[in-house]
Amino acid sequence: MNQALAKDVEDAVAPPIGRPRMTRRRVLANAAALLGASLAATGGYAAAIEPQSLVVTRYAPNPRGWPAGRKLSITVIADLHAGGPDMRLPHVQRIVDTAIALKSDLVVMLGDYIARYRFAIERIPDPVWAAELARLTAPLGVWAILGNHDWWYDLAGVRSALADVRIPVLENQAVMLGAEGERFWLAGIGDQIAYRLGHGRFRGVDDLPGTLAQVTTDDPVILLAHEPDIFARMPSRVALTFAGHTHGGQIRVPVVWRFFVPSKYGARYAYGHVVENDRHLIVSGGLGTSIIPARLGVPPEIVHVVLGA
Repeated sequence: MNQALAKDVEDAVAPPIGRPRMTRRRVLANAAALLGASLAATGGYAAAIEPQSLVVTRYAPNPRGWPAGRKLSITVIADLHAGGPDMRLPHVQRIVDTAIALKSDLVVMLGDYIARYRFAIERIPDPVWAAELARLTAPLGVWAILGNHDWWYDLAGVRSALADVRIPVLENQAVMLGAEGERFWLAGIGDQIAYRLGHGRFRGVDDLPGTLAQVTTDDPVILLAHEPDIFARMPSRVALTFAGHTHGGQIRVPVVWRFFVPSKYGARYAYGHVVENDRHLIVSGGLGTSIIPARLGVPPEIVHVVLGA
């Protein structure tokens, strides 16, 4: 090959002037920059955008213990965690407005009304978030139970706030609701990890046998529990159990998220409609956040259930 031809070939394969040669190091550097930007964008979404969203998740279960054709609509609010960077008062107001628009026969609230983090946050006083929840109405009432955060951080304040707005709290109690021929029992149990004993040990104030002993007729039973773990020993006498606490995992990163669900059963009762041996459980993904103020893959939700549809 003569020198002129060799020069033409070199010019043909060389990168244009001003464009750097693509080396392995440059490829890796670009990939790292892209990954960093992607992680930053994902983190920003998880911290600033998804926690401010709101969805209504609908279920129409058919539990064996619920009479066919007996229609009942239920709105479920779980894990409000009012306060912090992602559950300020306007967001609480939007949640309540959305719940009111569902016009359900019954509204139930599953505990954890307040937010607590290791860093300074904007707090919503107990009477303020309670006043918003007091706007909720339903023909069969608005009923509440308490969660572990209520017990750990502000038990007296939460109790007082709910009492002041006349929202009854069920603690190991069962009440009969509904008109003649459409009656059912609504039961609520105490929190299962109310007292922190240290080294990952807890003592609960739940009394499932004592609560169900108050059920004195054959009418169906709906049970409210903050943590879903109690479902493992729930008798078939209970037609439907509602629970929260897990936030659906809160950060649902593929493969690893299930190991961070706050349940000794891992992903078994992490989220959604669970059926075991004809027993039905619905676990809400909740509304607020805990430990870190971020959500990813499990947006804040109000649960709307229709039985007997």
